[in-house]
Amino acid sequence: MPTEILMPALSPTMEEGTLAKWLVKEGDTVSSGDLLAEIETDKATMEFEAVDEGVVGKILVPEGTEGVKVNTPIAVLLEEGESADDIAAAPTKAPEAAPAADAGNEAAAPAASEAPAPAPAPAAPVKADGGRIFASPLARRIAAQKGLDLAQIKGSGPHGRIVKADVEGATAPTAAPAASASAAPAPAAAPAGPSADMVARIYEGREYEEVKLDGMRKTIAARLAEAKQTIPHFYLRRDIKLDALLKFRSQLNKQLEARGVKLSVNDFIIKAVANALQQVPECNAVWAGDRVLQLKPSDVAVAVAIEGGLFTPVLQDADTKSLSALSTEMKDLAARARERKLAPHEYQGGTFAVSNLGMFGIDNFDAIVNPPHAGILAVGTGAKKPVVGEDGELTVATVMSVTMSVDHRVIDGALGAQLLQAIVDNLENPMVMLA
Repeated sequence: MPTEILMPALSPTMEEGTLAKWLVKEGDTVSSGDLLAEIETDKATMEFEAVDEGVVGKILVPEGTEGVKVNTPIAVLLEEGESADDIAAAPTKAPEAAPAADAGNEAAAPAASEAPAPAPAPAAPVKADGGRIFASPLARRIAAQKGLDLAQIKGSGPHGRIVKADVEGATAPTAAPAASASAAPAPAAAPAGPSADMVARIYEGREYEEVKLDGMRKTIAARLAEAKQTIPHFYLRRDIKLDALLKFRSQLNKQLEARGVKLSVNDFIIKAVANALQQVPECNAVWAGDRVLQLKPSDVAVAVAIEGGLFTPVLQDADTKSLSALSTEMKDLAARARERKLAPHEYQGGTFAVSNLGMFGIDNFDAIVNPPHAGILAVGTGAKKPVVGEDGELTVATVMSVTMSVDHRVIDGALGAQLLQAIVDNLENPMVMLA
C-alpha cells in the first residue's frame, strides 16, 4: 500500500519546519538513504533521507512551504506495482500535534507507531494478536533470508513500518525498547504576554516595518524565556589580569605561524574553562529534571552570533585537546554555524558555555544559562586599568571582567566560586594549561 512520508523532527527543539527544496520529483524511484528534500529547522538547513524504497507517487507539500508541523504527511511513496490511483484509496494519516520542544526525534516515533493500522491484507505478515505488520518488500526479503521474525522487530519508518535499515543489522529477534521512564515532564507554559494585535494597536499611526520571525528566532525566544523563568540563576564576578596570557599567546603565535595557526584569547578561555571543569568535577554537570548528570569529559559550548540568532557549537573533550586543535575546530564550527550547516550533534550537549562579547567593546554583562547546562561564562573586553600590585604599588595591567551565571539547582555558591577561581588561575598562569 502507499506509504506516507512524514515531516521529520530533525532537532530536539523542532516543532515545525520549512520545506525549503525538493530534491526529487513525482515519478522518481528512490532507495533507502537517497536524499529527498532540504528542510529548514529552527537551527539549520538539513538534508532529509529516504528510509524506504519506492516511487514518489505524489508530493503533498510544495517546496518553500513554511510552518509544516512535525509528523505532517509531505509526500506519498508507492511500492512496486502500485500507481497513483492507489493513493486515493489508501487511508491517510491526519497531521499530529508537534512534539514538545525538548522531545526531539524520540517524541515523533511513538506517535507514528500508535497510529491506527489500516485493515489487514491477507498476504501480509501478522502479529500474534492478529494485527498487521507493515514492512517494505525489501525488508521482508532480507528478513526471510536471515530467518528473522518481523513481529519481533520495531519499525522506524512511517506508522511503525519496518524498513531495510531495521532488518539489516538485526541478528536475533529483539523486543521493542521501552519508553524512557526518566524523561523530564514538559514545563508549564509561561504566562502569555500582550497579544500581537494589542501591541500593534499601541503603535497605530506610527510608521514601522513588521519583521517575520523565523524558526530560530521563535526557538531562542521560547527557550531563553523559559530558562530565565525556571532556572534559579545566581551570578559570580571576577576581574582577570591578562598580561601574562597576552605575552604567552604572542610567543606561541610566532611559533605556530608556519602552520597557519593563530590563537585567540577566546581559545585560551575555552581551554581554561575545560580544565577548570576537571579541577572542580562537581561543576561538570547538567540538570536532568529529577537528577543531576555529572559528566567525565569537558564538553564546552561556545556562543556564536549568526544573522538572525545564535548557535552554541560544542567542543567535545576540550580538556584533552591542544590549544591549536581547539582553535582549528572552533574556527570550523563557527564558519559552518554562520552558514547554518551544523549537524544537531555538533550543537547539542555540553555542560558549560562561554559567551564572549569582548570583541564588541562590552565591559561586562550577565548571560542566561542555556539548559540543561549548569552555567555560562560571560566574557567582557580586556582593557588597560590601574591596579594595585603585590608590593602595594599602583601599576597598570590589562584586565578582563567576567561574570559566571550559575544554575543553583546544580551548583551552590561556594562550589561556583571554586570553579571561577580555577578559571582565573588558568588564565592568569596560562603555562599550566599545557602541563
